[in-house]
Amino acid sequence: MKIGYARVSTQDQDLALQLDALQTAGCTTVYQEKVTSTKKERPELQTMMTQLHEGDVVVVWKLDRLGRSLKELVTLVNRIQGQGAEFQSLHDHIDTTTPQGRFTFHVFAALAEFERDLIGERTKAGLAAARARGRVGGRPKGLAKAAQHKAIVAEKLYLERGLTIKQICQQLSISKSTFYNYLRHRGVEISTPRQQKKSIKVELWLRVERNNKYVRGKKKARDEIERYVLSEYAMKKPDKDGWEYSLTITYDTDKELDEIIYDMLAEASRTAEDHNCFIEADIRAMDGSDRHW
Repeated sequence: MKIGYARVSTQDQDLALQLDALQTAGCTTVYQEKVTSTKKERPELQTMMTQLHEGDVVVVWKLDRLGRSLKELVTLVNRIQGQGAEFQSLHDHIDTTTPQGRFTFHVFAALAEFERDLIGERTKAGLAAARARGRVGGRPKGLAKAAQHKAIVAEKLYLERGLTIKQICQQLSISKSTFYNYLRHRGVEISTPRQQKKSIKVELWLRVERNNKYVRGKKKARDEIERYVLSEYAMKKPDKDGWEYSLTITYDTDKELDEIIYDMLAEASRTAEDHNCFIEADIRAMDGSDRHW
């Protein structure tokens, strides 16, 4: 059975000339569509390919109705013949049901292979010439500026150990593989498993006083201590006019915890001194132990 395939590239074009030629050639069924051949999806062509049986002949008006490149034409005709069918192009006088037609198609296939080899040789020659001029192909090494910023943030969050890797990836909207690429780019050691940081809640009693009764600055000193020092530790103040604070501190070792607390108190003391004040402080752990600083 002869099966026709007709195609034009746009909706404004007319299929009448092709349909008349295919019907005159004896096609009992004609698949037709209006779509450019550069598109991968051609529904009617795919439907026709699935309906082919042994002994069928696919007929087109011209070769370019089936495909726009030698490679594509050879691939499609091979598929047709692989299903036991043959191919015929009316305008180009190619008919694989005849010895002459099969010979012509083999010439086309050889030309397609020659075209691929020629393109490959030109590509290799072009790359060699580019390398000789100091240009190297492929993606540029390193990261784009936006990715560099994300890599810095990823490194900081990873080393702080306050979040899991999954949480870091979610915050930065990146995959795990990208996350690890960022760490490698930053030179971060990732060979050993990470351990989650410890966390402790402490209660701080903080008194701020002026160095003498003739200077001002006590309220401003306390405000700045709260804003620039204590706020880093999830500060909570039950009474806005009181001296008690609840803080949450993350750490790896007890030694690091001691250092964090003493550094915090030292920074609070320096802030008070900037306003001619001094502090008195007491910190106690809220975990049921008797630890205090």
